[in-house]
Amino acid sequence: MSELSHSNFVRISLINWVLSIPMIVLFAWPYYYAAKLIGMTEIFRYLGAFIFSVPFMITIIHGHVTMALGSPHRDNYYNWLLQHPYSFGLFFNIIMVKTRFRLILLIVSLIFLPVGYLLSF
Repeated sequence: MSELSHSNFVRISLINWVLSIPMIVLFAWPYYYAAKLIGMTEIFRYLGAFIFSVPFMITIIHGHVTMALGSPHRDNYYNWLLQHPYSFGLFFNIIMVKTRFRLILLIVSLIFLPVGYLLSF
């Protein structure tokens, strides 16, 4: 079986979908408790924690794809996701794997910490 087959791409995609929710929860806790310590409103805590955890989750999933296929072939997987926008690639955009995008999300979440606190009043 080729590592670039449709069935292998489906398997990798399903594993990534299953792993995404536990990773979001895992990486959201530090932000949630920091926001709770400063007294931020609950909805802003959850929103900020989600934004904070997404770059870490994307990085781990990107690493999983790289380990499963190898760095020369991971672009084939991402192109396959773009060809299946209403199923496996539902929430995927090619910009998500860019380091700049992930750093921007992380910085936005950290800026949101004091802003969310001020909006809580």
